[in-house]
Amino acid sequence: MPAPTLAELAKMFDHSLLQPVLTDAELERGLLLAREYDVASVCIKPYAVKLAAKLLAGSTVQASTTIGFPHGGHLPGVKVYESECALADGATELDMVVNVGKVLSGEWNSVAHDIAGVVEVAHRAGAKVKVIFENAFLKDEHKIELCKICGELRADWVKTSTGYAETGATIEDLKLMRLHSPAHVQVKAAGGVRAYEKLLEVRAIGVTRVGATATKAILDEARAKLGG
Repeated sequence: MPAPTLAELAKMFDHSLLQPVLTDAELERGLLLAREYDVASVCIKPYAVKLAAKLLAGSTVQASTTIGFPHGGHLPGVKVYESECALADGATELDMVVNVGKVLSGEWNSVAHDIAGVVEVAHRAGAKVKVIFENAFLKDEHKIELCKICGELRADWVKTSTGYAETGATIEDLKLMRLHSPAHVQVKAAGGVRAYEKLLEVRAIGVTRVGATATKAILDEARAKLGG
């Protein structure tokens, strides 16, 4: 794999602004930082999607938000409605959480129905979907089946975690998800990528997006290393 440019690395980042204590002023500063660094997207709390769309307008940074966050226990219809509201407010990417309890129960038809509803409404609007597994609670067989379902439903990414469970992205999980996902489904790492070398490590596996709060620190380190 050729050495990445700073611009290519920046476009791996979904800058995360999901912490429950963030004020409106802090969200605005985070959005401006993401625009300055020209990242892939900002993943922001649903109520702030309109602000994100406004402040990111005219840039190549996408406005993204969460659906069914953080535990995935919402009714499927609620997730669809939440998706519709986010899209109407200007979101172009949705990070949805699976119903973890249904996954652990092996209720795969229910899980697929839940995911399909969000994928359908998003794709109809020209938006993309990342499906969050929350791997800290799952066994490998659950992760593999979820990769299969997401491939069949043509989700755009499979994603390791919300960043709010006990553990986030692990190298083992990222390799597993890349191995069992079809080529048209990308892989996103969330939680645990906090340094330049780790970013390069997950990129080598085939990860195309990372969710991070340490975006500035990592990209500043990358700029120093690459001389960009």
